[in-house]
Amino acid sequence: MTENDPHTRQLLVLPDRDAAEEAAETLAAELPGLDQPEIVRDALAGEDDAEDAQWLVVLDPPADGWTPALLHTLDTLAATHEGWRETA
Repeated sequence: MTENDPHTRQLLVLPDRDAAEEAAETLAAELPGLDQPEIVRDALAGEDDAEDAQWLVVLDPPADGWTPALLHTLDTLAATHEGWRETA
C-alpha cells in the first residue's frame, strides 16, 4: 500500500489524549459512515516520560476508500488540534 492508496488506514497524530478524544468525537459526529476511530498512545522511541508521547486516532478506510474531500477533512481536523495526518 502506498500513500495514494484510497484503502490505506489513516492516522491523526495529535499532541495529547484530550485532543485525540475530541478529534474522535468530531469524526463520529461529522462522518457517521466511518467505523469507530481507535485512540492509541504512541510513546516516542527512546522516551520514558509520559509527556513525550503522541496520541493517534486510527481510522480504517470507508468501504469505497478515502476521497480527496475526506482526506482534506482529516487534514483540517488534525491541524485544528495541532497535529497532522499520516498513512499506516
